[in-house]
Amino acid sequence: MAELNKRFFAVRAFWPMLVIIGLAVNLRPPITAIGPLLDDIRMGTGLGVQAASMLTVLPMLCMGLFPLLLPFVERRLSESVWILTGLFTIATASFCRFWMMDGFGLIVTAMLAGIGIAIVQTLTPGVVKRWYPQSVPLAMGGYSASLMAGGGLVAILSPQVAHYSENWQTGLGVWIVPALIAALLWWLKPREVLETHDKSVPVNFWGNRRAWLLASYFGLANGVYASMITWLPTFAQSLGWNAENSGKLIGIMTVFQVIAAVVAPALSSGRLDRRLWLFFAVGIQLAGLSGMMLMPEAMLVVWVAMIGCGLGACFALTLTVSLDHLSAPRLAGALTAFVQGIGFIITAMTPYLVSLLFEWTGTFQTSWFMLSLTLVMMLLATFQFSPSSYARAMNIS
Repeated sequence: MAELNKRFFAVRAFWPMLVIIGLAVNLRPPITAIGPLLDDIRMGTGLGVQAASMLTVLPMLCMGLFPLLLPFVERRLSESVWILTGLFTIATASFCRFWMMDGFGLIVTAMLAGIGIAIVQTLTPGVVKRWYPQSVPLAMGGYSASLMAGGGLVAILSPQVAHYSENWQTGLGVWIVPALIAALLWWLKPREVLETHDKSVPVNFWGNRRAWLLASYFGLANGVYASMITWLPTFAQSLGWNAENSGKLIGIMTVFQVIAAVVAPALSSGRLDRRLWLFFAVGIQLAGLSGMMLMPEAMLVVWVAMIGCGLGACFALTLTVSLDHLSAPRLAGALTAFVQGIGFIITAMTPYLVSLLFEWTGTFQTSWFMLSLTLVMMLLATFQFSPSSYARAMNIS
């Protein structure tokens, strides 16, 4: 009986993280499934380069717009209902893709998936802060690693599913399954009494310069990620890689993302100042992009691994730093919602700019140089994130 009780308490302790993992793994598949299949999709639907970029741009825009509406929409429905709605929206978009034959319909499903992702992604950091108040960096690391692992696995598996089913639609539609599993996990989540209000500081961050800096930082970091998942397979194929192997490049990037998303927050958890690790995260991405510009064919896997390492650490640490700024879970969640909202609008523009530069120049070199410039800007901004400035920056006495 004692052994049974131990197992019961172990499962009960791990259950919240299992729910968070279930939510996180569904936040990238509708986007990352596109890149390795992009050539087949364009041949099957007739989409041009810029129109094809909308399959990434529109979900990112949705991921930016919904968080900005959070102060209004959260009054209408509970957190639980919103998250279930988001998961079922992702599932519906995936289901529709089984029969998709035209580009317009595929773009509509991209927007639908983006709405679902936006809902879940906006609310989850607040859930993490509430469920793991004493270990936010580690919990955010688990959340970030799961999010990236879901996206990377789908990039590897989608072309294989498409190959064995002999149509790209199945490679996109099969990801309805994890969305339904996550909905079940959320439905069975631990019951809790939610905080109803907190008036310690205003929830409106529009006039706060630190909130805008965090949002811009987050957006530029994710702009590199969005550009990689959209155009890295095409870049690799221009160097002679086939569709399946180019999808595996996303998988390699994801492996290093996952490792860094877990390790960087864990190593930084002993101190509130996380700038050293942010410098590393941004710097290693800059080194990887420089390698892709100078020696793409010789060491592409190495450059992609370096970029993945930096992306994983940067995503987890940027959200953690945002949560660090405010102690109350609801307010910290509202700040990360703002950061993600403005951030993903910036992110959405990036792969579209890459597509424009590619069409104008016929090469990705200019695009990689543009992304490198954004990383230099992030390195300079990192100096601002001193923990001693948090209270003053958020206007807390």
